[in-house]
Amino acid sequence: MLLGSTRIADTFAEAFGLRYARLVVTAHDAHWLEAGLAALCGYGTSVIGCDAEIGVERRLDPTESLDGRVGAAVLAFAFDAERLGAAVGNRTAQCLLTCPTTAVFDGLPEAVDRLPLGGHVRFFGDGFEKSKVIEGRRWWRVPVMDGEFLVEETVGVAKGVGGGNFIIQGRSLPAALAAARRAVDAIAAVPGTITPFPGGTVRSGSKVGSRYAALRASTNEAFCPGLVGRVATEIDPEASCCLEVVIDGVDRDAVARAMVAGMRAAAGPEIPAIAAGNYGGKLGKHHFHLRELLAAVP
Repeated sequence: MLLGSTRIADTFAEAFGLRYARLVVTAHDAHWLEAGLAALCGYGTSVIGCDAEIGVERRLDPTESLDGRVGAAVLAFAFDAERLGAAVGNRTAQCLLTCPTTAVFDGLPEAVDRLPLGGHVRFFGDGFEKSKVIEGRRWWRVPVMDGEFLVEETVGVAKGVGGGNFIIQGRSLPAALAAARRAVDAIAAVPGTITPFPGGTVRSGSKVGSRYAALRASTNEAFCPGLVGRVATEIDPEASCCLEVVIDGVDRDAVARAMVAGMRAAAGPEIPAIAAGNYGGKLGKHHFHLRELLAAVP
């Protein structure tokens, strides 16, 4: 299969189930919103070594937020609800409670399963915090130096999908970088998805396991150009550089649509091939066959 001149490898991306929460963060203006988001989403690339995979789903217009201010919806993913709750609570307390003017709302109010949020953070108020219930949702007002930190008591949790991916193979590093940026920009327009790695892109694509017993994952040597000739390779003969785009989504359909949008945007004359990372089907139950996706998704 070809996308223009780009060959689509006959392979699949292997993804797995995760739990996710959606936080809605608002602030006085765009500057303080971006400051809070940068802190909140920092060190949130991979559950291999981070407490959560986290990123901005989309920015919100003031007319869309509950308090009429600029905001953003943020998705956070972890292996289970307990770890997700700890990550979301810690990041809210350390990164948003501390950021001037921010407030935090639950982005999944309809979810039955709940995690504590303001119910933990409120204790920073040292007894001066106050709560209010509006339309069945409880809010905490924690006194801070710029006024108060408004935070919802709980946040919803639901089942999502993590690890959707495709691997861009470029004729050169600049070509691969440009293709990755096109892909990430296209995915940003797909609701219910994030690309949690730096700039949405991974240069250190991994495989499960390592020859070093202490490591759960290690470099995916089949896509390392410096190892061609030393190991079995999956790099196209015309490519000299590979970059991976990893996608987390609220469900399988969201990940599929994001993968298609990203691959279509990445393809071009300087991208001889697009492949994907999998582990023989042993890691996750969600298998996204690249050619089938491109044929099925409009």
